[in-house]
Amino acid sequence: MQEFTMEEVAKYNGKDNEKVYVVYDGNVYDVSASEFWDGGEHMGLHEAGTDLTESLDMEAPHETDALENYPVVGTIKK
Repeated sequence: MQEFTMEEVAKYNGKDNEKVYVVYDGNVYDVSASEFWDGGEHMGLHEAGTDLTESLDMEAPHETDALENYPVVGTIKK
C-alpha cells in the first residue's frame, strides 16, 4: 500500500481533474466517485486533500463508516 505525506495528499484536491483524496485515522481514501465531493468540496464544509479525522469525529452529521464505501489507497507516513 502506498504511503503518502500530507503534502502529497493535498495534491488530490479535486481541482483541475485531480482525484479526490481525504484522510481519516491515518488512512487515505479515494472519494472521487462520490457525488458529494464534486469539485473537491463536501457540502461546503470539508476540503479534499486534507485530514478529516478531527472534524469527522467532532462535527459530521454521519458516522465515519460512510468512508467504508470508498477504497483505501494508502496510509499517511509516520
